[in-house]
Amino acid sequence: MRKILILGAGKIGGAIVDMLDATGDYDITIADHDADFLGLVPAQKARRERIDVSDAAALGRTIRGHEAVVSALPFFLNPAVAKIAGEYGAHYFDLTEDVATTRAVRALAENSGAAYVPQCGLAPGFISIVAYDLAKRFDALREVHMRVGALPQFPANALKYNLTWSTDGLINEYCNPCEAIHEGKLTELLPLEGLEQFSLDGIDYEAFNTSGGLGTLCETLDGKVESLNYKTVRYPGHREVIKMLLADLRLRDRRALLKDVLETAIPITHQDVVLIFVVVTGWREKRLTQESYAKKIYAREIGGKLMSAIQITTAAGICAMVDLHGAGKLPAAGFIKQEQANLSDFLANRFGKYYA
Repeated sequence: MRKILILGAGKIGGAIVDMLDATGDYDITIADHDADFLGLVPAQKARRERIDVSDAAALGRTIRGHEAVVSALPFFLNPAVAKIAGEYGAHYFDLTEDVATTRAVRALAENSGAAYVPQCGLAPGFISIVAYDLAKRFDALREVHMRVGALPQFPANALKYNLTWSTDGLINEYCNPCEAIHEGKLTELLPLEGLEQFSLDGIDYEAFNTSGGLGTLCETLDGKVESLNYKTVRYPGHREVIKMLLADLRLRDRRALLKDVLETAIPITHQDVVLIFVVVTGWREKRLTQESYAKKIYAREIGGKLMSAIQITTAAGICAMVDLHGAGKLPAAGFIKQEQANLSDFLANRFGKYYA
């Protein structure tokens, strides 16, 4: 059995435990500073340890003896976790969407005997695997456009939104610069700009620039594509309310207050849907051709427990990457990009099947 440590016992950390435990192939420890969250994880599924991850000595003692560390923590805690994991020879996986965090993790991976696999999950994560798989089918590329949304099935407020994952991560996406390739050149776009409207299955949506969803694809496709961008999908009207909060009320400069407002006023939901939409245009056999990937994933019961769509896609994404690494289908060590995973391997995996 692979001995694995999961950091963070929230919605995603708990779902990761459930998925890994169901295989019988993982010996799991879960750690968090919050005793209430830890108490929600059944003792028969994982050893539970209450630690402060900012305490390097305590974290090191907890990591010792584990083959891999999976971080389901807020993005700003991950560089320190990745550093200590490497010191103890443990492979490292995380869910971060934060560009600066990923750069810090990449620096730690240089000359390391451990694997560093950040940005697992949905976006970044699975979306990069899909987009790169489509891109490889073309002789030359023009456009790679990626759209992802985690949405309530039954919106019932002015934002037409419910909290479905990390509030820190959500705010980060809405406030930070957005990497892209425009007219063949690497650039940064403003968040919340680039508004577009589209319909899928008879439902209207809007999409706009957000940070982090491209993962490392800008680097991978630099010099190979004219246009590469990522946008978050919401129901029409959401962006205008968010812009009012961030720009007019200047809550982008008071993120702690914005987080408190959102978590106090906007409920979570398990009745959600994840929308994945990728369009790639380029030349194949000298003809301008377009190929698309569209998928909707809904909340469902797994192992007798109702999981939201974002729990399923995020937890399945990182569990699949852990599994693929253990099976030798990813590089053994160093910095590993999401797009280094083959889509066929991912979808054939026992966790990737939740996307299939």
